[in-house]
Amino acid sequence: MEDVLKRLIDAELKAEAMVKQADAERERIVHQAVREARLAEERFEARVPELRRSFMQKAEQRAEQGVAELERRYGERHKQLRSSAQEREQEAIDAAVALLLDPKRI
Repeated sequence: MEDVLKRLIDAELKAEAMVKQADAERERIVHQAVREARLAEERFEARVPELRRSFMQKAEQRAEQGVAELERRYGERHKQLRSSAQEREQEAIDAAVALLLDPKRI
């Protein structure tokens, strides 16, 4: 019976040692994960200016493209309106001359 008790006590001592070892390993892993997370955060914070610059460059490019597109559309519309005005100019001159020559047409 003493032999069984001794084996149980030995098993319990081994189990406690294993639990302590597992706790120590868990603490080591947690501390390592925290260190890695801090390093990752520091790397990210160090890249923030670069990321901001990249974002601003892309935003400026999109804005420049938008302005160029608006200028192109404005130019096309301006040409259409100028062409339409020139077409109507002769009609307006003819109508004005006809009105001056024959005031009864009003």
